Formats: sequence, structure tokens, C-alpha cells
Amino acid sequence: MRPQSPKGSRVPDAKTQPTQDWTNHILRIRNQDQVAFKELFAHFAPRVKGFLIKSGADEALADECTQEVMATIWRKSEMFDPSRAGVSTWIFTIARNRKIDMLRKRRRPEPEDLPWGPEAEPDAEDSFVMQQESQRLGEAIRALPEKQRQLVEKAYFGDLTHSEIAEETGLPLGTIKSRIRLALDRLRHQMK
Repeated sequence: MRPQSPKGSRVPDAKTQPTQDWTNHILRIRNQDQVAFKELFAHFAPRVKGFLIKSGADEALADECTQEVMATIWRKSEMFDPSRAGVSTWIFTIARNRKIDMLRKRRRPEPEDLPWGPEAEPDAEDSFVMQQESQRLGEAIRALPEKQRQLVEKAYFGDLTHSEIAEETGLPLGTIKSRIRLALDRLRHQMK
């Protein structure tokens, strides 16, 4: 039996309650509206944490990741494009990407033996060959299509992860990966 409200009418369950559109909250957050962020945080933070735990994260990782996701929403709310996705889709995509990034960082091995002291100077011939290769690579990068070149520069010279590039540019992660892959194929071909 469903719970009854004081007046005898049925209390709406989760299936009959209308889904709230959080777009206005994101727009308000862009203007540093702390009340809108608090409401969005109260709604999404427990759901993001639950999503992360269900997808295999331990409690500590889920807590840390949830905090980073919510901080990202506060700092990068201007990246949200309502014509591309709903607020919840955007938030859970950030959460999934952040979890992947955090797991990769945890698994990244630490360098065990760092060489101490100055490295041996390359001889003049090796130095000349490296300089020529660097020039050829620079020319090949400049010859890439603009969209590919920008992503390669962000990934390799800006030292950004694919997820960070997605957050910065608003492009889907798959688009970023395929453009970078195509660019690297072109560069390999050019450098042969």
C-alpha cells in the first residue's frame, strides 16, 4: 500500500515525480551563486558517490572523486552546454572521467632509480640529427588540421589528460581521442 498524504491523496513515488531540470542551477553557478551550488551539491553528491561505488570504487576513492567532481562543477560550470547533454549526464560523465584519471594516477609506477648528476652531452652529429628531427616534427605538427593540432598541443605540450581537454574544450572524450589518434598517425607517416 502506498503512503497517503494528510488529505488522503497519493504521495508521488520516484516514478511519478517530475524530473527536475538543473540547467538553471548551472547557469546560476556560473555567476557564483552559492545557494544554487548548495542545492545541486545536496542532490548530486550522494548520487555521484553511489554511482562511483557501484562502478567499483572503494569508499575513499568515491569520497575523494565526488569532492573533485563537485569542485569541477563549481569551477567549470561555463563548460556545460545544454544543447549537448543534460545536467545529470554532464555531471556523471565528469564523475566517470575523474574516477578513471584517479585510478590511473594510483596505478602509475613511481620512478625507482633517478640518475644523479649531469647526463653525458650528445656528440655533435647526434645533436645535429636531433635538431633536424625536431624541426621536421615541428613542421609536421604545424601542417596538421587545426582541430587536431590544437588537441595534440594540449595533450603533449600542455600536459593535459584527455579528460581535462574534454572539460576545457567541451568536446566529447571520444572525439578528442579519435582526433589525437588521427593526428599521431599523420605525424608517424610524415616522420618516416
